[in-house]
Parts: sequence; structure tokens; C-alpha cells
Amino acid sequence: MTAHATPAPLSRLAAELLRLPPSCGPVRLVAVDGHAGSGKSTFADRLAEALGGAPVLRLDDIASHDALFDWTERLRRQVIVPLSRGETAHYETYDWHARRFGPGIRTLPPAPVVLVEGVGAGRRALRPFLARLLWMELPRDEAWVRGRDRDGAVQSEFWDGWEPAERRHFAEDPSRPFAQSLVRQWREGYEVLRGPNETAAQSQAITQGDGPEAIR
Repeated sequence: MTAHATPAPLSRLAAELLRLPPSCGPVRLVAVDGHAGSGKSTFADRLAEALGGAPVLRLDDIASHDALFDWTERLRRQVIVPLSRGETAHYETYDWHARRFGPGIRTLPPAPVVLVEGVGAGRRALRPFLARLLWMELPRDEAWVRGRDRDGAVQSEFWDGWEPAERRHFAEDPSRPFAQSLVRQWREGYEVLRGPNETAAQSQAITQGDGPEAIR
């Protein structure tokens, strides 16, 4: 960890998020963005737990093979609009094996904090509705190696198409320059640092007894 970081429980970040003003109706919409394979899902799950069970919207449920990043309008219509009205959102989920949406519909209540996790969660079209943008600070190539190892050979063809698509997306619509916080994963937990767009939050190290394995 860096010398200036102060150990703190994950609950400190949760409390900080709850103190933010609502950004989407009554909801504090918090994005967890980063390269594929950077640990977004695990971090979002742990943060949701620290928030007392905050709902998590996973962009893997919104995207599809034919629209890896062209899902903004569907997200706006099915999620952003109802949450901004204080209503429960209902959205279709994509089945990556069957290569189709449905048949199930998931709900997303207008909780005090709702996490949006996935590549592109901090994109230009969503930032006006975000209370905070968190970026998983892991280099692209390292994250991709990690993701390929996780998914195995069966998904190698998908990754061959994903990598140039993600590269194009972040070249045209980068998220990291607008992040208020950068998240680094360590064996004992996470270190949260000031991001390029940080204005008030203090850098902190967040530790947990059952933290994830160290990044390879």
C-alpha cells in the first residue's frame, strides 16, 4: 500500500457514499468501471454488502453479443427513467449462452445507493446521473490476461472480439479521466485513492479479513 493511505474498514467508503446527494431521483447511482477482468464484480459485491445489501446492476445483463456497448438507450429507458422517478426499474437480462434476452425480468428498487458495475458504467451518457464514479485501477493488458484466464479457452473467441471493441470504446468515450476514486485490489482488501476528477474524498486503504487474492 502507499505510505499516505490510512487503513479503514470498507464501511467507511459505504458511509461516504451514503452522505452524497442523490443523483438520479432519490437514488445515489454509483458506477464501478474498469477494464474487463479488473475485478469490478467482486468489488461491487463487497461494497454492496457493506452498504447493507445495496442492489447491483450488472451491465453484462444489459449488453449483448450484437451490442457490446450500444445499450445506452435501453438502460436509460428501462433503468434510469424509472429510478429518476423514484420507481422500481424493470429490465430484460441477456442470456450469453442462448444469445437472446429474456425470458426473465429483473427488478431494481430505488434504494439509497444503487451500484452499476461493468465496462462502460462511467460513460459520457451516464455520468450526469452518477453520484460517484469508481475506476478499478488495473492496467488494460493485465486485466485482459486475468479475464482470459478466468473464462478459459471456451471463451477465447469472444475475447478476440471483445478486446478491440473495448479498446475502441475507451478511445472514444473514456471513463478513467472522470473518476472521483481509483480502486486498487490487494490481498487484504482494497485501496481507494483520489481519482483524476476527485474533489473532496480522502485517499484511503480499505481492508477486510477475507479479502480477495492478490492480483497476479
